[in-house]
Formats: sequence, C-alpha cells, structure tokens
Amino acid sequence: MRPEVTVYTTRVCPYCVAAKRLLGERGIEYREVDVSGDDAKRAWLLDTTKRRTVPQIFIGDAAIGGFDDLAALDRSGELARRMSA
Repeated sequence: MRPEVTVYTTRVCPYCVAAKRLLGERGIEYREVDVSGDDAKRAWLLDTTKRRTVPQIFIGDAAIGGFDDLAALDRSGELARRMSA
C-alpha cells in the first residue's frame, strides 16, 4: 500500500505548482492542504519541519522538505522506492 502524500501549499507559490506537477507526472496521488491565511497550521508546520517555506511535503508521517528536496528524491530514485514501500 502506498503511503499518503500531503503537500502543504499557499495560493500563490510557483514551487508548490512545480511539486504538484512532479507528483502528477509520476502518478502519485496527494492531498493538498492550503495554509494561506491559516496561522495555526503555519505555526504547526514551522514547529514540525523547522521551515517557514512552502511547499512542505510529507510522505506518510515523514517530512521530506520542499520542491527541491522532492526533485532530488525523484532524481535519485528514492521517491519511487518510498512510494512502492
């Protein structure tokens, strides 16, 4: 069973668009959580990931980072491995 992928985004974020496009190209379903204007959710993300930027991407319960991190996982083949676990 594939782990759930969650992408925390804001309305105007080119890296969010790029992350969602990459996931779509790989056939990976994801749940999008828009944190625009949601101070509580943004605070939770900062506490959890120690990052202020979006997107923040989780595979299962593991925070993998943003778009650059996702792209690096994809290039190394690790994204495919994690999604087949």
